[in-house]
Amino acid sequence: MKKSKFASLFLASTVILGTLAACGDTGGSSSGDGDTIKIGANLELSGPVASYGSSELEGIEMAIEEINADGGIDGKEIELTKVDNKSDAAEATNAAIKLTDQDEVAAIIGAATSGNTVAQVQVAGDSKTPLITPSGTSPTVTVAEDGSVNEYAFRTSFIDPFQGTVAANFAANELGVKTAAVYADNSSDYAKGLAASFIEDFEAAGGTIVAEESYVAKDTDFRSTLTRLQSADAEFIFIPGYYEEVGLIVKQARELGIDVPLMGADGWDSPTIVDLAGAEALNNTYIINHYSAEDPEGKAKEFAEKFEEKYGKLPNSFNALGYDTVYLLKDAIERAGEVDGEKIKEALASTDGLELVTGSYSVDENHHPVKSATILEFVDGVQVFNTKVNP
Repeated sequence: MKKSKFASLFLASTVILGTLAACGDTGGSSSGDGDTIKIGANLELSGPVASYGSSELEGIEMAIEEINADGGIDGKEIELTKVDNKSDAAEATNAAIKLTDQDEVAAIIGAATSGNTVAQVQVAGDSKTPLITPSGTSPTVTVAEDGSVNEYAFRTSFIDPFQGTVAANFAANELGVKTAAVYADNSSDYAKGLAASFIEDFEAAGGTIVAEESYVAKDTDFRSTLTRLQSADAEFIFIPGYYEEVGLIVKQARELGIDVPLMGADGWDSPTIVDLAGAEALNNTYIINHYSAEDPEGKAKEFAEKFEEKYGKLPNSFNALGYDTVYLLKDAIERAGEVDGEKIKEALASTDGLELVTGSYSVDENHHPVKSATILEFVDGVQVFNTKVNP
């Protein structure tokens, strides 16, 4: 998932990275010396999307606890250094500099959002430190604007265009709708990218887009725009965005009498959306996600049981993605044979068929995961497993 405007991110990163020049190229981390392997977590633990980063940290810490209890990685315990990037790109860059230059970590996990991950990419490349975002879904995390692959950047989640395609095919083929409207956050590259992908694939499937509207992050009153969407008489509305605004949009849409299916992507995934929208209003809404505790296949059920025992609640997808990212890194370090940034990077790039909680995981030539997506349906405020979509 991505949150922030990339132009401002790169500007912020450029200003701060000027301080990095004097640090030089470390030639890879030596943080596997001794009895521990140092891992950094650069996450949104406060600020507007703290729900995402805090959830990932729970999964990360659970995985590390399990691995260390089982003897660690090649006999070495994982030592976690966590930094709060405050949901801000400049802070994420500063945190990456601290983790690589001062703490000398072997790898960085995070950020939760694409924008705050992109802000670390140059630091990771310069220091030869693998960077893995659990949930940064923008293709630009791993592929630069010129088409080159960001060599040290990886992700555990699938990418935005895949989510748009999944939503379009679900609407056209599973729900059988012929007309759709799109209501996207115009301040978010994440939302705009998903909207573009949905429109292209929905029209390719024979559907018609009857209305396109936009809002801006931090808006709170959506009634006038929703009234225009209502007059377009769409059978389905796609709302790519984040839970803070989406919760209010769903609530106000239902109050206006809009009862058609509504659908979004992983940006909806926060318990707060139920508080904002109300459980009843969320009925007949769908979300594309990375994981469901009800998934009958793979490791999902076992993970959900262990997580609930530890934290007293069922895990969400960010919990699962944080957990999976640690095991992805563990697998790469073991195959690398030593704690060396370049060798870990090469092992990550060659990952093929690794079974994780969120599904079977492989990496393509652009460092994009090849993995399934899960579609969930809200029923009285609870996310219920609907189906799984393979790539």
